[in-house]
Amino acid sequence: MRLPPLNALRAFEAAARCLSFSKAADELSVTPAAISHQIKGLEEWLGVALFKRLNRAVMLTDEGQTYVIGVREGLSTINMATEKLGKQDAVGALTVGTLPSFAVRWLLPRLSRFREQYPDIDVRLDAFDRLTDFAKDNVDLVIRYGGGIYPDLFVERLLTEESLFPMCSPSLLEGERPLLTPDDLRHHTLLHDDLRVDWSTWLAAASVKGVDPTKGPSFNDSSMVLMAAIAGQGVALGRSTLAADELSAGRLIKPFEMELKAGNAYFIVCPKEYAERPRIVAFRNWLLEEAASDPGRFMSSINEED
Repeated sequence: MRLPPLNALRAFEAAARCLSFSKAADELSVTPAAISHQIKGLEEWLGVALFKRLNRAVMLTDEGQTYVIGVREGLSTINMATEKLGKQDAVGALTVGTLPSFAVRWLLPRLSRFREQYPDIDVRLDAFDRLTDFAKDNVDLVIRYGGGIYPDLFVERLLTEESLFPMCSPSLLEGERPLLTPDDLRHHTLLHDDLRVDWSTWLAAASVKGVDPTKGPSFNDSSMVLMAAIAGQGVALGRSTLAADELSAGRLIKPFEMELKAGNAYFIVCPKEYAERPRIVAFRNWLLEEAASDPGRFMSSINEED
């Protein structure tokens, strides 16, 4: 199927309706010369004259009067189909991938607010700890934890760089061996998030000696580490973002001031061609609004005296 250029058809329809190249140019935000060029090209493509050029006006030829009816109907059909598609993309399901710990500790408690604002968008949460292959996985958008360098993808920072610091149940500040100084950690169980190197780094930075950073139970999910800490089973080296709500509520406390920068942050990531889809724009904007009021961004200022 051979079709003439769409821009030329739009220029022709506007000029035919206005009976003026200048008015058509104003409507389409181009120059009169551009309109004249488009129409001349269309006439050459069709092999017929569409306008009679008069001294200070233009008139449709018989062929132009016949042709504009079909062109107008065609453009209207395209416009309606485009609007329908846009409305469809603004509603329906949106599949979001993220780490299980982030889903449980940060995203899930907030999702009801998104539902209130956008009742026609159904979020499907896919929690996994692998990298997403957008060419194979049925995922619209992911929230990744890392350095933010993801080539050929749309990337937007969601939360600031995290801090790592010990956190525990308030009950550990009491008893026979209360946790009052970093040296008191020798009397308590260290809880690990698979990366025991983090405890080694923190203990060294705090100049703590006599504490074995390799001892203590390990969990493959940060959410489980925090749950164990809340239950009073030991001291977790937690992440500020994931523990923000628990710290704000007092279920966990930050007993010491010393903290480490995690070196990573959370980023919104999707294919570049997805970034401006209405559903994704709505979810991205909502995420950024939630992040702007997230107490985890300010956890570095929290300690047991606050």
